[in-house]
Order: sequence, then C-alpha cells, then structure tokens
Amino acid sequence: MSEQFVLFYLTRKLPIMFRFDRMGMIFAAVSTLIWILCAVYSVAYFKGDKKIKRYAIFYTITLFIILGLDFAGNLITFYLFYELMTLLSVPLVFHNETKEAIMAALKYLFYSLCGAYMALFGLYFIYRHSETIEFTPGGVLSAAITPENQTILLVAVLSMILGFSVKAGMLPMHAWLTSAHPVAPAPASAFLSGIIVKAGVLGIVRTIFYIAGPEVIRGTFVQYVLLTLSIATIFLGSMLAFRERQFKRRLAYSTVSQVSYILFGLFLLDPVSLTGSLLHVIFHAVIKSALFLCAGIVIHETGREYVDELAGIGKQMPAVLASFAVVSMGLVGIPPLSGFISKWYLCVGSLQEAIPVYSYLGPVILLVSALLTAGYLLPIVIKGFIPGDACEEGSLTKIHVSAWMLVPVVILAILTIIFGVCPGTLIRLFMSVAEGLVG
Repeated sequence: MSEQFVLFYLTRKLPIMFRFDRMGMIFAAVSTLIWILCAVYSVAYFKGDKKIKRYAIFYTITLFIILGLDFAGNLITFYLFYELMTLLSVPLVFHNETKEAIMAALKYLFYSLCGAYMALFGLYFIYRHSETIEFTPGGVLSAAITPENQTILLVAVLSMILGFSVKAGMLPMHAWLTSAHPVAPAPASAFLSGIIVKAGVLGIVRTIFYIAGPEVIRGTFVQYVLLTLSIATIFLGSMLAFRERQFKRRLAYSTVSQVSYILFGLFLLDPVSLTGSLLHVIFHAVIKSALFLCAGIVIHETGREYVDELAGIGKQMPAVLASFAVVSMGLVGIPPLSGFISKWYLCVGSLQEAIPVYSYLGPVILLVSALLTAGYLLPIVIKGFIPGDACEEGSLTKIHVSAWMLVPVVILAILTIIFGVCPGTLIRLFMSVAEGLVG
C-alpha cells in the first residue's frame, strides 16, 4: 500500500507528485541513518574549518533532496530531484578547494550530467508511448509495446538504466568515483559511497520494476547487456581495488565493485536475487560508510594516505582498526556478518534463474570478488595489529580519537554484526517487496 499527493503541475499532464511506498521508505531510512552518523562525525572532523558553514548548508539540503527523490511518485519528479541532488552535492566534493578537488568535482558533474542526459533520452520516448509515467509496481510499458515500437522502447529503457548506472559506478562510466573520493572530506566520501550512489540504484529499480516491468526486458538484449556490464564491473572493480595503494581510492574502487553486486541482482529479475540486492543496499551503505569514516580518522590524525604506511596503526588506535576489521569481514561476506546474508541471496537467486552462462558465471565472479576483497582489506587489519619489523614498538604511541568521530564508526560496526545475526525482519520485508514486483 502507498499514499500519494500532487505538489503542483509543470504542465497540464506533468505533475510533480510524491508517493510514500515501501521501496522509498527503505532508501529513505538508510539515507537518514547514514546522514545523521556522518553529521555527528563531522563535528570533530571539521573543527576549526572556516568553510564548515558552506559544507553544512549543502550537506543538509542534499538530504532533503534525496528524500524527495526517494518518495518521487513519477518519472519526471524523480528526474528533477535526481538532477538537483547532483548539483547540490558537487560542493561536498570540492570542499577543500584544491586544484585536485575542483577537477574531481567537475569530473563528477560531467559524468553525472552525461548519465542524466541518457536517462532523459529514455524518458522522452517512454512519455511519448506510455499512457502514464507514474511509478506502478509491475511496470506500465507492457500495454504500450507493439511490434512497431518494441525496439525503440527497449533502447529507451536501456538508455535510462545506463544513465542511472553512471551514478551507481557501473563500467564504463565509473571513473568519477575514484577521482571524487580521495579528495573529498571523509564524511562526504562516506555519504557519496553509502547514499548518493544508491540514488542511481533507486533510479534503476524504478525504471525496471515500476516503469518498464520485468517481463518487458526479460530475455531481451537489454537484460544480457546489463548482466554483462554488471559482472564485468564486479570483477574489474575488485581487481583495481586490489592493485590500488592509495587508501581512499582503494575503497572507491571497492564501491565500484560492490554496488554492481546490487545491480547484478536487479538485472536477474528474480525475487530472491532482488531480495539480496535490497539487503545489500542497506548492508553496503553501513559497511562502506564505516570504511571511509575509518580511513578519514587515520588520515586526519596521522596524515598517512597509503596502505603501505598503515603498519602498526591498530596499536595506535585499536578501536578504529577493530571497527574497520569487523566491517571489512562483513564486506568480504564472512558469516555471521551482514554481507554474507545479502551475497547468499544473490547467489541463490542467480543459480535458480535459467539464464544461459550468467546463472553460473555470476556466483563464480561473486566468489572471486570476495577473495579479492579479502586481499585488499584484511592485510590492512593484519599489518595494523601485527606490524612485525615494519616499525619499532616504541614508536607506536596511542593516538586519542575524538568520540564524535569514533562513536559513529563503532555504531556502524555493531550494525554490521546485528544485521548479520538477526536478519529475519529485513529478509521478510524485502522478500515481500520483491515478490510484489516480480511475483
């Protein structure tokens, strides 16, 4: 069940409307949680920063725009809030005002606008051929498709999905992520990776399950193109993260890979894999936000930006690295932590779908990616707590970390454990939502 209302009309047939449904509530809940924790973290992180007022203004407005996007009731409303979110989040990237930060912000803007134009192209054709662009579970295009317009409508749907996937970091339009994260402040990086990339995921969810309808694209070239791109992104993102030595850029490549876990589950068009994708939306937001906040503490307190410099960091700030260890194991998918649950549903959903090659290739790539994830995260933990000859024991003095920064990280680590040990409520909720969309 959902409630909706019209705010005003752009034209006689284009209302700006909002619908309060369960899908929107899922994304709004996780957005609000991460926003609050990153805001608490920012109190100490930006202490003495003269530009904090500007950051706080744009950070606050961005949340309200994201909530408007989450509860958009039709495609045009979603698109307008999607564009506003991009424009208002750019200052979060160039906050430090260095040359690198400004160039990264421009790159983020350019990539996002390219994706938005692709989505707009699809929106034109869908509006032209469909009787409505309201978000309707099961889609609205099936009644509008004829042999004459089927190809152009499928191209329009593919264009929209590829456009939204730019924000989600899917290949080949992923490079903005690895440019923006290293230069943005840590809480901004956490918010970008945990929440803003999920706006692209939500756009894809709305396009597939509320506009096109899963049956319209099942078995078509659209599904196979999207499955191929998502699998390639999972593998290549993990490989690039494994090779990367800059701390925050490594986490950015990890985001590229992990968000495509979500996309792979969506493109399978199966209720079990869709459940896994929705679970991973929550779990990835919690885990990756914690990882970036931990990286922010290390860089803020020590100035060390490369993973090769982190030997012994666990003896200097044990609570931070312990939290990093917990969420890292969650991202790898080690039971009983939350990442294991979502990846289990993704694999089960893939194996039960009779899609040639992809049904088996998907779980294999997920397993390889999990091993690579362990390879680029867990050595940081091991060397952090057991530095060996990398540094002298007497040089490892304890570093005081402000509670404003430490508490949000610990909360996110605890949530990673709770969601893994007690996932029943979330599984039942998301399975109910998935069955309502795929059936």
